[in-house]
Amino acid sequence: MFAGGAATVLALAGCAAQTALIRDTPPAGLPRRVELSATPYYPQDDYQCGPAALAMALGPAGFAVRPETLAGQVFLPGRHGSLQIEMLSGARRTGALAVEVPGTLEALMRETAAGHPVVVLLNLGLAWAPTWHYAVVIGYDLDEAAFLLRSGPMERQVLPFRTFELTWVRAGAWAFVALPAGQLAASADEAATTRALVAFEKAAPPGKAAPAYRAALARWPDSLTLAMGLGNSLYAAGDRPGAEAAFREAARHHASAAAWNNLAVILLEAGRIDAARAAARRAIELGGPTIDAARDTLKRIDAAR
Repeated sequence: MFAGGAATVLALAGCAAQTALIRDTPPAGLPRRVELSATPYYPQDDYQCGPAALAMALGPAGFAVRPETLAGQVFLPGRHGSLQIEMLSGARRTGALAVEVPGTLEALMRETAAGHPVVVLLNLGLAWAPTWHYAVVIGYDLDEAAFLLRSGPMERQVLPFRTFELTWVRAGAWAFVALPAGQLAASADEAATTRALVAFEKAAPPGKAAPAYRAALARWPDSLTLAMGLGNSLYAAGDRPGAEAAFREAARHHASAAAWNNLAVILLEAGRIDAARAAARRAIELGGPTIDAARDTLKRIDAAR
């Protein structure tokens, strides 16, 4: 994935619209300069920029792991590198919440200002002759109009906004942060966060997603998907009282048939037959795509009598 560093960036052409906007109107509420100097550094050699970049991003999230440990998870020998989906999956398997962030320079600034190093994919070649490379943004300097990166053989690369923007946009302006499960990305919206949480829940041990769902619900309290995710993660972890409370809140707040049905199942398992029947009937009344499941639940409840 890596071929030599900043010196390999070929002659750049085209505009850098975001750079001009940042220079003319710096984002509000951000410090002039940020550098996450505690971010670990691992040299990126022999196409191993993916595992090294991921290891660097995972360190500040509390996951001390070396690139060689990640290589078997994210490095594809046949492709001489790592695909984006493998990078995200590798972070989740380690226990981190991997969230894709918007493809804007401001998003990178807001994430690093929040203490989150950002893994970015760059194209150091040309659109028709790409040289793909993962790097880690560890800060920026508005006065110098530059980003600070861990990149290739350089522990501290200073890359002008314009050069960074052109090489980043040429690669699709893709980036993500790796976070502890209780933290959220500073710049990701509800949809991106929800996608990340659903994927994380599938890869993480039962219950690990619950803190992340709680944090997301605190930011987006009207999300049924997040509310159901919290209930499901608590149930998978064996926390029946917590799952009951989560599904009850989701059922009432959203008038959700699925939440009422899940609540009915938990109440049935607890032997609270009358309450379970009432919840199942409410799910049936609301109808929708889960009505057959609710009817099956009600049959189980009646059989338990």
